[in-house]
Amino acid sequence: MLFALAVAGVLLAMAIPALQGMALRKQVEEGLALAKVAEAGVQSVWTLTGKVPANNAAAGLPVPEKIVGNMVSRVDVVNGAVVLTFGNNAGKSLHGKKLALRPAVVAGTPLVPIAWLCNNAAAPKGMTVVGENTTDMPSEWLPVECRGSSAAAGK
Repeated sequence: MLFALAVAGVLLAMAIPALQGMALRKQVEEGLALAKVAEAGVQSVWTLTGKVPANNAAAGLPVPEKIVGNMVSRVDVVNGAVVLTFGNNAGKSLHGKKLALRPAVVAGTPLVPIAWLCNNAAAPKGMTVVGENTTDMPSEWLPVECRGSSAAAGK
């Protein structure tokens, strides 16, 4: 009986971090939806000018602190990249953590839609990535499509 309780305790101790990771990943996925607001602004500027906007104002967007959601406390455009900062109702571990979505473009062809790359995802063939990846959360909290092939996400 005591042995069975000990085994159950060990199994429970192993399961709790996995469940916490799943919960954080779900919150990150929910927060990603807010990036669409900024992505549309970046896409518009790229299509009209062939250049990516330097910041929110250049993308025709509100200031970063005004683009908020349940999991995200701000959305910044930084040299074309869309950077989500988590906060608000996100888990405490996520507060202040950033996730970057970088535009991949066909140079000199602004009519081709931007392909958005989450974190370290590789650029499609024939496209050039613009902007810096400033993601600073562990890769296990990221959706699969954001994990890429680099270990840099696991800072």
